[in-house]
Amino acid sequence: MPNRRRTTAALTAAVAVAGGAVLAGAPAAQAAVVDVNYACETKIGPKSAVSPVDIKAVRSGSGYTITMSFEKGVSDSPVELPKGVMTPRAELVLGGDASGRVKVTGKPNTAAIPPDTPISIGTLTGTFTPKKNGKVTFTAGVLTVHALGMDAAVCTPKNNPKPSLELQVTGVSGGSDAPPPAADDGGSGDEQLPKTGPLDSAVALGTLGGTVLLTGAAGVLWLTRRTAR
Repeated sequence: MPNRRRTTAALTAAVAVAGGAVLAGAPAAQAAVVDVNYACETKIGPKSAVSPVDIKAVRSGSGYTITMSFEKGVSDSPVELPKGVMTPRAELVLGGDASGRVKVTGKPNTAAIPPDTPISIGTLTGTFTPKKNGKVTFTAGVLTVHALGMDAAVCTPKNNPKPSLELQVTGVSGGSDAPPPAADDGGSGDEQLPKTGPLDSAVALGTLGGTVLLTGAAGVLWLTRRTAR
């Protein structure tokens, strides 16, 4: 019987440890490459293209750095775009325990883009600062290609894409899983009102008893010293 009890206890502890390991190992973010069907309004007429979109988040201080990557271009230009004249930007739609949009922006093109060539969007970055803890999703929204001093193409997802990123936000001060504030104890220091309950009387008596005890000990020590002299 003792051996059986020890075996049962060991199995219970092992299950508890395994469960804790599973929870501790749960991913903070789940990303997926999602095909987004963009319908673009351009200066040369409507265009459409499907591009795989990848969204990632990296913790940075009290917020997250968000990156949005395109594997394919979504539009082209009938004329050559010189170096540095094209800058893409986009909006990410928030869902789950957050709402609103996050703006992400790309860098100007580092090389000239030949005419009638798909414009490479590359990677766009932005910042997301959560207001509370919880699960937040990020979905591709409107993409704008700014070139030659104007918004040359405005592209809207038409296939109701799924979220590309699901982020578990934690550690936000005052968030949904933050502990409640401590109750007010009526102040401290000199401003605190005197306490007169039974428990406080007992504490006062104990303090008085300690004072008498210390006084008695001091008297014994003084008498001992005088005797020694």
